Amino acid sequence: MDPARIERLLKDVATGKIAVAEALDGLRQLPFESLGHSMIDHHRQLRTGVPEVIYGESKTAEQIAEIAQRITARKTALLATRVDAEKARLTCERLPDVTYDAVSRTLRWLPPSRKKPQGLVCVVTAGTSDIPVAEEAAMTLEIMNANLERVYDVGVAGVHRLLDRLPLLQKARAIVVAAGMEGALASIVGGMVPAPVVALPTSVGYGASFKGVAALLGMLTSCAPGVAVVNIDNGFGAGVMAGLINRRGR
Repeated sequence: MDPARIERLLKDVATGKIAVAEALDGLRQLPFESLGHSMIDHHRQLRTGVPEVIYGESKTAEQIAEIAQRITARKTALLATRVDAEKARLTCERLPDVTYDAVSRTLRWLPPSRKKPQGLVCVVTAGTSDIPVAEEAAMTLEIMNANLERVYDVGVAGVHRLLDRLPLLQKARAIVVAAGMEGALASIVGGMVPAPVVALPTSVGYGASFKGVAALLGMLTSCAPGVAVVNIDNGFGAGVMAGLINRRGR
């Protein structure tokens, strides 16, 4: 449940606009809701600042659609990750306002009453092939109301492209750097900016990159301070981390 919605509910009780019994009904399923196959944590956003997010890869289309219906019914932001186009179709048919992004493989809905985006987070990629994972981070940041800037295809093979965007990067509160191959871009960015860098290794690369393991190890052994690393292709985790940093302000 959105904290702003609870605040409105309490104010309505205080002013007599609604009865206590009616408010109680609105709060009755606040902690969680059981659907049999899933337990939706409606309390997550109030508790952590991050709404309940659906991991769709191993769920059926029916399960995803039912969970999405219950979340949006409460006017809470919806994000479902790792959803292919075939699974997404059912949710979009039942909830026409929900949008599907094929690049990031996400379903998303933002409530009309959401707050204005705040701060600044940059999502950076080494190459175009890293964009799908970076976009999962970007979609996550958007549901967390982060003011977002994308800086794509600025990898170390042409570092002058990165330097051209340095004035923007130096203004950010947090930066997500998505890179495959050897993962060097996170270290370069980390050595040039005053903000925390969330390094996001991707599974992009040839044989010895071991589907992202080389990038992961390179980022973990970065000599630049202020670089933290999430798991391979975990755009959602990187987005949440950067979004939480952004919320803490300067």
